[in-house]
Amino acid sequence: MPRSRTQAERDAKTVEMMFALVTGAALAAVLFLAVASPALLGELPRREEEPLLEAAAVTAAAGGLIRVVRVLRRQPSQPGRTKPDS
Repeated sequence: MPRSRTQAERDAKTVEMMFALVTGAALAAVLFLAVASPALLGELPRREEEPLLEAAAVTAAAGGLIRVVRVLRRQPSQPGRTKPDS
């Protein structure tokens, strides 16, 4: 029977999840601005802006999601430990 987690273990897991979400959101924002900057700065014709903004949104969503998944997957099974074998 699995043991129940302590409050400190639950808190550590919550911190790790929030870290993943915040860094994922930050990466998504940077990716969106990087891809959409020509459209946002008004250097493109209107007909080219829409596809670029859509591509920026897709790139940002994918990048943010990948970041969240990678951060959460690298977490050790026991919070506070840095290596799986420790």
